[in-house]
Amino acid sequence: MTTDEGRAAVPARLRELPSRLLGQASAHAQRLVAEGLNGADARKWHYAALVALEEFGPASQAALSGRTGIHRSDLVAVINELAERELVERTPDPADRRRNVITLTPLGLRRLCKLEQLLTAAQEELLSPLSATEREQLTRLLGRLVEHHAHADATMGADGG
Repeated sequence: MTTDEGRAAVPARLRELPSRLLGQASAHAQRLVAEGLNGADARKWHYAALVALEEFGPASQAALSGRTGIHRSDLVAVINELAERELVERTPDPADRRRNVITLTPLGLRRLCKLEQLLTAAQEELLSPLSATEREQLTRLLGRLVEHHAHADATMGADGG
């Protein structure tokens, strides 16, 4: 069965259902991102943590969790992985020695640049059928959907992917 035959076998109401199309596009996007990052022995959570630290500066684990959408218990493992690779430093907060401050290292910044190249390539592959104007429009529309629904659904955090 060719791709056209397979598409024709799907009922039109399914082919035109926005939630189904978003789900399929999302699954493909996640696969492209995961494959690109896996090739560099990284995960989307690594990117999310590194980019948040680069953009906002050093942060407590709680603040980093809020900025990335990574649950606090999962973030500990992410920080451990990044610290083992010397991409971040974990130091006691001078204002409150019970908590840690996470800081991006120069090596972490270089790693972030590499991951951004990989993500740019994944985005390019994902959006290749669209013109630059269509890409901007799609991004704007998806952003509106996410923003609208984020207030009602706490699971729609910034996940780095």
